Amino acid sequence: MIESFSELFLSRYNYWMAIILMLIGLYALIAKQNLVKKIIGLNIFQTAIFLFYISFAEVRGGTAPIYTAEGISALYVNPLPHVLILTAIVVGVSVTAVALSLIVRIYEEYGVIDEDELMQVVRKR
Repeated sequence: MIESFSELFLSRYNYWMAIILMLIGLYALIAKQNLVKKIIGLNIFQTAIFLFYISFAEVRGGTAPIYTAEGISALYVNPLPHVLILTAIVVGVSVTAVALSLIVRIYEEYGVIDEDELMQVVRKR
């Protein structure tokens, strides 16, 4: 029983690492009060999602789907998750840039980047 569990864990370690990264990112999003730390948690969570989707494309013994004179090989790696993740990386970088610019603007306006302190300052105005 324990041997089969360890074999299952070791054969799917990339899924387990994605889950652990998701939990770390979710913890940072929920528990941290600093807005910059929340953005770092969001980036960790996004990276875990990228790893999870790329793991779906893995095919043991698969090759790139390249057309040859003999035709396309029967066992190939699905390129769709890779393309989707490239798009998601661009969107993730854009979201991070906008979020950081908003944090800079909040700091210029209110002088704080802590969530609780920001709420207190906003309520006083």
